[in-house]
Amino acid sequence: MNFKNFREYLSWLYFQYLLITGIYVLEPWEKSIFNSVLFSAIAMVVYTSYVFIPIHMRLALEFFHEIFGGQPESTMTLMN
Repeated sequence: MNFKNFREYLSWLYFQYLLITGIYVLEPWEKSIFNSVLFSAIAMVVYTSYVFIPIHMRLALEFFHEIFGGQPESTMTLMN
């Protein structure tokens, strides 16, 4: 893919973004505010996912390991 086709593809994607969100009818200062709010919201979601999803996955795996994984080793040594 050469540079001209890639640039045309990016401009087509930007045009689709303008049409889907409906911001093509806004004034330039309104577009910048809308894009800033949207970018901030997406950045917060990505950051929160990066920070908290691994913690919750680890807790969920520990929880299900306790339920389905059998008895802990300390209980097993007491039974012998």
